[in-house]
Amino acid sequence: MPLRDGLSFVHNALVGCGLRNRLRLGASGKIVTAFGMARVMAVGADWCNAARGFMFAVGCIQAQTCRTGLCPTGVIARDPYRQRAIVVPDKAERVFSFHRNTVQALAELVVAAGPEHPGQLDLRHFLRRGAEDRVVS
Repeated sequence: MPLRDGLSFVHNALVGCGLRNRLRLGASGKIVTAFGMARVMAVGADWCNAARGFMFAVGCIQAQTCRTGLCPTGVIARDPYRQRAIVVPDKAERVFSFHRNTVQALAELVVAAGPEHPGQLDLRHFLRRGAEDRVVS
């Protein structure tokens, strides 16, 4: 089941059973941007894992050869020759910048929506254009 559909289903089921305040929900899967984080939190996640963006920041090109150890960019390679492509100080700065900018963007989204904390986001904070003359939550 797609992330948002599954998360919404589980969140609503827990609310309906009166168990939502006793459990925490995490979301993971193709979350790259601050908007993606805010969106899953609004659907019902208490936290989200967002590794994909960090992999991009390191240099991953999603060649999908991780299991072979032959990563063309050296990100997940076991071969010392391929690992030389990763210049750790440069990549560390890129990852740090990505994290700082993502957290800043999330903070800006939350402030613009009105809540004091990302955990206070809900679906009423997100609208989409249903038609040229109609906006729906």
